[in-house]
Amino acid sequence: MKKCLLGLFWAVVSLSSAQELKKFEVKADEWPEGAPPAEVFIVDGRVEVTAKDGNKALVIHPGTELVDASAQLAVSAAGSASIEARVFASKRGRSAPRFGISVHGMSGWRLYVTPAKKQLELVKADQVVASVPFTWKSEAWLNLKLEAQKGEGDAWSITGTAWAEGEAVPSAPQLKQEDKGLKGQGKCAVWGTPFSGTPIYFDDIRIAVQAAE
Repeated sequence: MKKCLLGLFWAVVSLSSAQELKKFEVKADEWPEGAPPAEVFIVDGRVEVTAKDGNKALVIHPGTELVDASAQLAVSAAGSASIEARVFASKRGRSAPRFGISVHGMSGWRLYVTPAKKQLELVKADQVVASVPFTWKSEAWLNLKLEAQKGEGDAWSITGTAWAEGEAVPSAPQLKQEDKGLKGQGKCAVWGTPFSGTPIYFDDIRIAVQAAE
């Protein structure tokens, strides 16, 4: 669990490298419960700040209509981008949610956990581009990490990783995909579709982007 959190904290770090990255750490412990602050841009769905396991987290609530809810965070990327988060979700009966994280805006890459298909998926433009078998555990925290790294020329490397709370980070991503001609623009985001009618929590969100000058 988190230690010595000081509430809302956006840590911006410039790295002395060929590609300058800005790092953001989203900590919601001193946000009031309810509507999130302006730094969280809600694209769709009901997204709030709610207490969970002694901390506060962003939560996607089930609404009157079932939508692919999402909220964008930090600044818009103009190059490489990554996002990491802890996610807690639950099933109800035979219904399970779908949830994930994304880079580069609405049309960028997403890393989805899709329990109904027992898969971990890389999605672009609403199309599943790559997937691997994945067993999701209901009512347990899960770590997700998605990276889009700019290579030589117009080449990009997209990687997705998932691991259970308390387990070691996998030595290699479960999913890897090459892309060419990616614009590499837009914000990182969290996503959730509450098919099970239960909330989806996102905590300890960390973002690193190559931002525009």
